[in-house]
Amino acid sequence: MTIHIPTPLRTYTNGQDSIPVNAGTVSAALEELVTAHPGLRANLFGADGKLRSFVNVYLNDEDIRYLSMKEDSPTSPADELTIIPSIAGGC
Repeated sequence: MTIHIPTPLRTYTNGQDSIPVNAGTVSAALEELVTAHPGLRANLFGADGKLRSFVNVYLNDEDIRYLSMKEDSPTSPADELTIIPSIAGGC
């Protein structure tokens, strides 16, 4: 499967905009990602090891927060994960 990396986090992936991983679940895919690119861990996960609340992850076009199995949702090699950090601020 492929994980798409948002522009602000590409500094942790040597500029790569997508990373191929071989994993059977969303959580395994994210773990493989942060193992290969350790700088991402603090940006994606809190000290408790859970995905940060301001990080949105989509499995294909579905927000994983609304999937019945959430981060334990199964994945296939053709799937795509997209990481979208929330952005706040402005006037």
